[in-house]
Amino acid sequence: MEYDKTIALFRYYRICNTASLRRIRIAYPKSQPILNVKERLLVVFSLALLLPVQSAGETSSARDLGVVVGQLEPGPNNAITDVSGVRVGHETVIRGESINTGVTVVMPPGDNIFRQKLPAAIVVGNGFGKLIGLSQVEELGELESPVVLTCTLCVHRAADAVLTYLLSLPGNEQVRSANAVVGETNDGFLNDIRARAVNESHVLAAIENARSGPVEQGSVGAGRGTRAFGWKGGIGSSSRVLPGQLGGWTIGVLVQSNFGGVLTIMGAPVGKELGQYYLRDVVADAHEENPDGSIMIVVATDAPLTSRNLKRLARRALAGLARTGSSMSNGSGDYVIAFSTVPSDSGESSEKIRNDDMSPLFHAVIEATEEAIYNSLFAATTVKGHRGKVEALPLKETLEILERYGVIEDSNASQ
Repeated sequence: MEYDKTIALFRYYRICNTASLRRIRIAYPKSQPILNVKERLLVVFSLALLLPVQSAGETSSARDLGVVVGQLEPGPNNAITDVSGVRVGHETVIRGESINTGVTVVMPPGDNIFRQKLPAAIVVGNGFGKLIGLSQVEELGELESPVVLTCTLCVHRAADAVLTYLLSLPGNEQVRSANAVVGETNDGFLNDIRARAVNESHVLAAIENARSGPVEQGSVGAGRGTRAFGWKGGIGSSSRVLPGQLGGWTIGVLVQSNFGGVLTIMGAPVGKELGQYYLRDVVADAHEENPDGSIMIVVATDAPLTSRNLKRLARRALAGLARTGSSMSNGSGDYVIAFSTVPSDSGESSEKIRNDDMSPLFHAVIEATEEAIYNSLFAATTVKGHRGKVEALPLKETLEILERYGVIEDSNASQ
């Protein structure tokens, strides 16, 4: 019990110094002084005693801390699982300090995706990667397997595990061809990637564990060993819901972030301010941060889209990636996998969304992708691994930078 209270106290102390102070200020005129440090701690301790205890693994999202991306509202979970029927599962693989890897699975709706194929498309931003299943999705415009993310040298074992899963499903007894979709990023700094620690049991466990509702983010599953912008990357997710007059459709995004560039949060040059960014040796006497890496972006929507318009939607996800400061470098594998939960043969084909009505969906996927990437950073934790340690993004300093650039409200403005 005392341990749980300590976790809760840490959690609320971090939030109370940022986003919660802005909420507290709403109740008091700006002419009155904001809470001093002792009063903040008293409020925090009271919250720790009175509010539900947070689990030790729970972390903050960007939105929790006042970073609100765009104009459109997120769904109730602010995650890809806001698209009805979509589930997410993780299996994190840790052995000592040398193994830091895992599996993340995005499960489309239904009990047998092979028998209930969905419209899908894949877009390649930069193709330095090993995305299994790409060519058949490109040719047929259909998804017939879960979308599995893992580490670079584990994709083939993961694909074989997906086949084990698909072939075992009732109704698939005579199946002799199935297209597993498995993507990856290279976690070889924190993970002894040559050990290929992911096996069939890990993939099947992630599939079995897949759930709707809130999505665990940060250094979990396929994001356990990843890095982004020189900081700890990981799994991130976000969603957007269009207003009713624009169709009311939901767009959900999940990312596995492991790439470089100059971290930019809603226009603020956070990476430059923190002194960790690509090409800094060109403009300053400092060690250069390697921009290479990869990102996997999975997009789900309940909008009835053809594979052609899903490809157009997927291309816009790359605009969300660009907003965060990605270099999409030569050594980066940048992929977007998009699918609709409305089957092609559902009888609704005559009601597919027209080209002229796609723009709100484009805007939604850009916002959701941008926020999902921020969440992968904000939720990540420091990890010590195979070749060294990767620090989590320093949230206190990051929030101070965002306040200076006017991205979030200055919590010290009334002091």
